[in-house]
Amino acid sequence: MRTALVLGTGLIGTSAALALSRRGVAVHLADHDPEQARTAAALGAGTDEAPDGPVDLAVVAAPPAHVADVLADAMERGLARGYLDVASVKGGPRRELEARGLELTSYIGTHPMSGRERSGPLAATADLFEGRPWVLTPTRDTDTEVLNLALELVSHCRAVPVVMDADAHDRAVALVSHMPHLVSSMVAARLEHAEEAAVRLCGQGIRDVTRIAASDPRMWIDILSANPGPVADLLTDVAADLEETVRALRALQSSDEDKRREGSTGIEGVLRRGNAGQVRVPGKHGSAPRVYETVAVLIDDQPGQLARIFADADRAGVNIEDVRIEHATGQQAGLVQLMVEPRTAPVLTAALRERGWAIRQ
Repeated sequence: MRTALVLGTGLIGTSAALALSRRGVAVHLADHDPEQARTAAALGAGTDEAPDGPVDLAVVAAPPAHVADVLADAMERGLARGYLDVASVKGGPRRELEARGLELTSYIGTHPMSGRERSGPLAATADLFEGRPWVLTPTRDTDTEVLNLALELVSHCRAVPVVMDADAHDRAVALVSHMPHLVSSMVAARLEHAEEAAVRLCGQGIRDVTRIAASDPRMWIDILSANPGPVADLLTDVAADLEETVRALRALQSSDEDKRREGSTGIEGVLRRGNAGQVRVPGKHGSAPRVYETVAVLIDDQPGQLARIFADADRAGVNIEDVRIEHATGQQAGLVQLMVEPRTAPVLTAALRERGWAIRQ
């Protein structure tokens, strides 16, 4: 691939353009908002000047509701040899294109499974997709050259290609992305009018659950409007679980011992089902989940603290597999949780104590 045209310079489009530009591809940028395209160009994602002729690959990074329109226009104008979109829903856009009678051998639907709570070109990074799954949904009609161009794009972005059927993809993202986002928003909504004294008690648990609720509502309306059925089906199941859980909690309030026992069994059941589902979430780099041990270190909120901890861990020969930070309420301090292989936890704990770090047991 020598040339590409990115149509839509938001977070995903600009991130892909940055990655392609860094790999030597000549990238042209276009957007319904010319100022946004100019911003992406200023960031080094390419040029906002139109290409002289057809490019090798056109990447449509428009909202799901507009993908079919943008693709159809680009294909009718012959802007590229191959076309793909990066929308989070795959079945709908393809059916819209088929209904228009377009020749789709030069098109493939794709979806990079990566994003951020922020949107727009200023939130873009060239490494946004690194190590993340990138779904490709070819059909029997998809031209081999177009599939190869899509795989080259995925390679340039250092993502991991995953081939799926379009409708299977839509059901999958409803489960692992769209439904969780709504549930997160509903939990976060409980905080909107909560007493300040209660909100000040927020810890890492509520932060984890509500983090994705910070995303742009307009973007999510577009996403959910393109995949409402599968999401509604999943929320129906969640609603049934909620009803059962509420009944179990009410039973725990009863003065009748048998009802309390029944309520306890119901709560234990939903918690154990949660355990069983959580262990299926892929671990590091998409591998099978692994159990790590946590070394918790108390730190002051000062520049260089994290760098010192990582440097001390490196001197001890211990690899940090993951890290979380919990900030103390009302204090300039925090708790850094270092996840390491269980066999290395005692080594790291001893090394950090020797270097003056306060370890929380």
